[in-house]
Formats: sequence, C-alpha cells, structure tokens
Amino acid sequence: MEQLALLLVLLLGALVSVPIGDRFGVPAPVLMTLLGIALALLDFVPQVNIPPGLILPALLPPLLYAAVRRTSWRQFTANRRPIFLLAVALVFVTTVCVAAVAHTVVPGLTLAAAVALGALVAPPDPIAATAVAGQLGLPRRLVSILEGEGLFNDVTAIVLYHIAIAAVVTGTFSLPGAVLEFLLSAVVALVVGVALGWVADKLMDLLADATLQVGLTLLVPYVSYVLAERLHGSGVLAVLVTALFLAEYATDPDDVLMRLAGHTFWDVVDTLVTGVAFGLIGLELHHAIRTASGRWGEMLGWAAAVVAVVVLVRLVYLLPATWLTKRLHARRDHDEDIPMTWRETVVMWWSGMRGVASVALVLAIPLRTQDGAPFPDRDEIVFIAFGVIMATLVLQGLTLPWLVKRLGVQADTEVEQEFERALAIRAARAAKQRLKEIEAAEELPEELSEQLVRRAFDIGVRISPELGDEERREAHRQRVTRLKRLRRIQGEMLSAARQEVLAARSEAGADPEIVDRVLRHLDVRSLR
Repeated sequence: MEQLALLLVLLLGALVSVPIGDRFGVPAPVLMTLLGIALALLDFVPQVNIPPGLILPALLPPLLYAAVRRTSWRQFTANRRPIFLLAVALVFVTTVCVAAVAHTVVPGLTLAAAVALGALVAPPDPIAATAVAGQLGLPRRLVSILEGEGLFNDVTAIVLYHIAIAAVVTGTFSLPGAVLEFLLSAVVALVVGVALGWVADKLMDLLADATLQVGLTLLVPYVSYVLAERLHGSGVLAVLVTALFLAEYATDPDDVLMRLAGHTFWDVVDTLVTGVAFGLIGLELHHAIRTASGRWGEMLGWAAAVVAVVVLVRLVYLLPATWLTKRLHARRDHDEDIPMTWRETVVMWWSGMRGVASVALVLAIPLRTQDGAPFPDRDEIVFIAFGVIMATLVLQGLTLPWLVKRLGVQADTEVEQEFERALAIRAARAAKQRLKEIEAAEELPEELSEQLVRRAFDIGVRISPELGDEERREAHRQRVTRLKRLRRIQGEMLSAARQEVLAARSEAGADPEIVDRVLRHLDVRSLR
C-alpha cells in the first residue's frame, strides 16, 4: 500500500510539475527529479522496491513510442549522418574515455567494469533532452537532432553495457563474439519491429474503432520490446522501428477521431510516465548516499572526474563533428538538420543530460559474478553513475533555459511560417481539385458551386491568413467574426442540451448507456 501511495504522489507530481515548470521556466523533468530527491530524504517515505529488471521494459517503451510520434522516417533518413555521429560514434567515444579515466582513478576497478560504467553513462537521455528542448523554442533542426540522438543512442549503449557486464560476470571476452552479438541484436530488432508494425497495421483496420485502436497503440511498444528481448535482439531498436513503421504506413487521412483521441491519449501517457521516471531517479538517490557512507571525499572526487569527462568529451567531439557535417552538407546539399552556428553547437552540448536509461542500467548491475564472488566495485559504480546523472540532469537542466536565452538561440519563425503557408496552399489546391472532379461528375447548382469554391479557398486562408489579398482577407475576417458569433451561440445551445441530457441520468428509469450514447453524439457535434 505504501508503494501504491508513493506512485500516486509521483503521478500527481507529474501533472502539477507541468504548469509550475511553465510558470517559473524550469523543465518539468527537472522538477520531478527534485521532488524525488526531496521525498527520498524524508524518513517516513518508503524506499522504492521495483525490481531493476522491470524499470527499462516498464518505462522506456511508451516513452520512446511517444517520442517517435513527433518524428518521421523521412526525417530520420535525412538526418542519418548527424544521428550516426551522435547516437553511435559519440556513445563509443564517451564509453572509451570514461572507462579509461575510471580505470585509472578508481583503485582496483577492472577494465570490463569500467567499460560497463562508461556505457551506462554514455547515452544522453532521450526523454530529458526532448522534454527540456521542446519547451525552449529551439530551432526545429536542433530538436530533430536531439530527438534522433536520444532515440538511437540507447541502442548502442545498452548493447555495449550487456557485453561489458557479461565479460565481468563470466570473466571472458571475445571481440569477434561481441561484434557478432551487436549485429545480430540489430538484425533481430529490425525484423521484429517491421513484422510487428505490419501486424499492428492490419489489426488497426480490423478494430475500426478509435477507442480500440488507441488501446492497441499502448500494447504495441511493450509487445515489440519484450518480443525482441526474448529473441536476444534490441528491444529499444524494435520499438523505434515499429513506431516508425506505424507512423509511415498506418495513417488514414479520414480517421479524424483516431488521430485526435490518439494525440490526447499519448500526451497524457507521455506526461505521466515521464514524471514517474524522473521522480524515480530522485528517489533512488538513497542508494548513492548509502554507498558513499564514510568515503565521501574520495568518491565525490571520482564522480567529479567522470562528470568532467562526460561533459567535456561531448563538447570536444561536437566541435569537429559539427564542422565535418557542415562541410559534407555544403558539398552534397543533403536535406539534413545540422547546427548552423557555434551557439547552436553549444546548446547541443549542454543538452546532453543523463536520465532514465542510465538509472535503469546502473540498478540492473548484478550483485555477483558467475563464480559467486561480489560484482567488483559495484558500490563505486553506482555512486559515480548517480553523480553523473544528478550533475547533468539537475545542473544542465536548470541552466539550459538561461543558456538558450543568453546565446539568443531560437526557432526561425520565418522559415516555419513559410512552410506553413506552402502547406496551406497545397491543402487549398487539393480541395479545389477535388471540387472540380466532383463538378465534372455531378451537376451542382451555381450558388452551391460558388459557396464550395469559397470554402476551398477558406481552407488555406484559415491555416495561413496571409494567403489572400487585402479584400479577401477583410472578407475572411468578417466571415470569421460571424462564424465566431455563430459558434458561440451554437456552443451555448449545445451546452444547454448536454446539461439536459446529463440531468436525465439521475431520473428514474433512465438508461445510463443510452444517455452516454446521446451525450457522445452531442460531444462529437461540438467538436466538429
């Protein structure tokens, strides 16, 4: 019961942290981490007893699926080079550098254990980066890179982590075997992701109901993750592939209710699960505090050294990587998102926060090796990892808004507005073209035809009012004024109707199902 009460507190905090964060300019994930720390320091708050092996499969699939919904396969392929440099190459470089420093400064730490430490602190958290960056009005290209890096770096880091842990537990390591395991893990994940995406697409058509379809989207990421892991593949990569497949192929332009319901549902899931995940990070602080008892000086020094490596390696790596990407971008004219100035590169550097994946991996470190001996320097690894997580998440998360404002990095609103205008023109043309096809096939009264032409034009103008000339814009403004008045009156009429239907619920002999059915009809009418 105490664990359930703690979970409810975290869920409530996840909701409340959003408006509080917006009011004070602090990212909600950072607030939830601070809330978790505050709860962990209270004596009457119970310790979290979630099995470490359940943290990744419980939290990561829905968070990744929600993040993938904001991107597309086309965006990923266009940005494959910067994503590879950040999500694969940078994870390898960070792992090697952290392992080298940790092996040197921590007495007795084996090289394999140091590699495990490097792998679990190497990947910036996809949820932290996108949650924080999405609230700061950054250029879309930067958000795209951070999303791509966050989505794919866990795949590399988790595979490296498992290889290093296996080397410590068994006492053996084979480089060819490790490379083969890496490749097989990716192949299995790709097969599972595509196959499950295809099956889910067919099930969407079979269900043909928005409520059932949204429920299916909640199950799909979990099934994809678990199935891939059972087949010794990468569960994270499988979820990404499944989500990208559904985003690309399982899209019905006329399924309005599914889109609206799905968007709202996944916004709720994203908010709640993100809040719980970062609250757990703060709550797990007691592990690190207990580990450092009596050795605060030397362990803080080790943690500070690793934090410095993690932060500086990202900066030192990003500067030449960004320069190289710019050169290749200019020569080949690829349609990819890259940092265009040194200021944007600095923002990318400071956005490298660690979070959920690192916590889950450090808590999943085995207690003993294969021969029954204690896992070497497990306590030291746990403390250092939590030092990195807290330093990057809290320090960088709290100062990132100030840094973005100080450097003047913001979205290019003119480019975004131009793209919006282009889409508005395409939408209006498509509507007019369809109207011409209908007029060719059917005989429409002249008055109705003229009205429909105006409606087709209004489709574009409502999206981007700048499309029309001054006279048309004025006519559009007048129509909008009339429509607003009409909708206000209609809204009040529908509100009175809903109140009357709801009042019927408490009347004798009223069937609640019929009442709800009528109420749903009125709600849909109000939505339209």
